[in-house]
Amino acid sequence: MAKNIIITGAKGNLGSAVVSKFLQEGHRVIAIDRGESPGTADSAHPLFTWITADLSEESLAQTVISDLLRSNERIDAALLLVGGFAMGTIQTTSGQELRRMFTLNFETAYFISRLLFPHMIANGYGRLVFIGARPALQPEDGKNMVAYSLSKSLLFTLADLINAEAKGKNVVAAVLVPSTLDTELNRKDMPGSDPSNWVKPGQVATILEFICSENASVLRESVYKAYNNA
Repeated sequence: MAKNIIITGAKGNLGSAVVSKFLQEGHRVIAIDRGESPGTADSAHPLFTWITADLSEESLAQTVISDLLRSNERIDAALLLVGGFAMGTIQTTSGQELRRMFTLNFETAYFISRLLFPHMIANGYGRLVFIGARPALQPEDGKNMVAYSLSKSLLFTLADLINAEAKGKNVVAAVLVPSTLDTELNRKDMPGSDPSNWVKPGQVATILEFICSENASVLRESVYKAYNNA
């Protein structure tokens, strides 16, 4: 069943793959990114809509979502892919870096979620999907990326709070946790690693499409760990 899907961070390596997958499956995609439309083949798809917006600005996020809710009878799901990464231990991580990660990894998801949540409750259906991180779940992995891990950890709590409030109303928040993504940048930054152990953006896109499909309609309070062999 085709749905109206918001995809944020749509221009990134993961976002691009997710946009393509959802269009291939016949969904209407509303792609949001702070950059201009990438001008790919997907951009010309009749089910594709592009919005340029910096979702770290709460007032701008509110304007974008308010306009979408006025022009669409319903938004079925939002895949909140905006994020950033930073290294740093407790000793080396400044408040400024902590706030930057908090803004990119948490606030961009929170601003959209809080605006879509009442709409989804009113419609009796909705899926809000966040991208978590393994270092947020495993302190041993996160000790050298403190700001990143702390900001990502908030997404798990946000999903729990949403699910607690939406219990019995068919509105569900889920968190997908990939290990290292197989991207050109990661291959360049980690030349000694074996990319076959990583997770391809297309594989993540397939999982996200499943989460939003009728096949996953009975799942609740889900954390999906897509680690492969990494």
